Amino acid sequence: MAMATASVTLRPHILSSISGNCCYIQSTLPLHRFFRYNPGRKPFSLQASRSYTTSLLFNRSRNIEEVQNGTRKRLKPGKLSPRRLVPDHILKPPYVGSKKPPGIASGPEVHDEKGIEYMRASGRLAAQVLQYAGTLVKPGVTTDEIDQQVHQMIIDNGAYPSPLGYGGFPKSVCTSVNECICHGIPDSRELEDGDIINIDVTVYLNGYHGDTSATYFCGEVDDKAKNLVKVTKESLDKAISLCAPGVEYNKIGKVINAHADKHRYGVVQSFVGHGVGRLFHSDPVILHYRNNERGHMILNQTFTIEPMLTMGSIHPIIWDDDWTVVTEDGSLSAQFEHTLLITENGVEILTQC
Repeated sequence: MAMATASVTLRPHILSSISGNCCYIQSTLPLHRFFRYNPGRKPFSLQASRSYTTSLLFNRSRNIEEVQNGTRKRLKPGKLSPRRLVPDHILKPPYVGSKKPPGIASGPEVHDEKGIEYMRASGRLAAQVLQYAGTLVKPGVTTDEIDQQVHQMIIDNGAYPSPLGYGGFPKSVCTSVNECICHGIPDSRELEDGDIINIDVTVYLNGYHGDTSATYFCGEVDDKAKNLVKVTKESLDKAISLCAPGVEYNKIGKVINAHADKHRYGVVQSFVGHGVGRLFHSDPVILHYRNNERGHMILNQTFTIEPMLTMGSIHPIIWDDDWTVVTEDGSLSAQFEHTLLITENGVEILTQC
């Protein structure tokens, strides 16, 4: 699940609460909308402004009923089903049930041997759930039906669906169809022949999050959409291949951006990868575009890489639900994500079957 960037400083309130060695920042702002890493400055800061919320980045005035290329209609919100229940015996993340936005850790997720095994378990389960979710993608299936099946599989395995209740997110998985960049809310919309859909799964098992996503084809998809998905997956693979202790994070964005440029695709800059482990989102911020941010990978550290590529505009628009993010021009967007562990020999992909 991606984090969002923003601009203009808001003074955070630093809390004394600790989970592991991580301290938190709390804000009354919606966490997913206002998040940015300030180079050379710690901890993270949550940022917003009145003028910013009416800017192009979150412009809500666009007509979502436009027709793309005379064939594909723009997405519209569907109906939401009631929130799904989680049995009492399942361990829940600290943010569940809280009226405040969840905190963001200012330190990286670095694990001991036991923590690594827990991360492997949560990553493996997330991968298995995602693989199963992909088999459900068929014309006529609603994204809410996918959510129901994902929810059930996660709780049947004694885990909690991390998105459920995170900053008010109402469902157990993110389903982002066609021009939806990320954070699509499962609803009553039926998948149509030719759609592409990103399914973003995160599970909380034994106190550790495993986070992964992939983009799937629904029925017969045209070659242009297939190529976008292919190149997006390749960009993630290229970024993963260079990961190792001591490697600078900015190499990730450089290799992703170069591969996207080669195929004339845009790289979304407003949403980023992140540290993940005991907390859903933590240091470091992983930028998927060219940058000169400082910082390097650490042995036994876990984080996500989750590039989002588009056929057209990279500028996102957020719907009135405060979650669903779509491309400004209605162009298709694809995303892939893995949770990674930095090892002595390089990197281990934790979210694969």
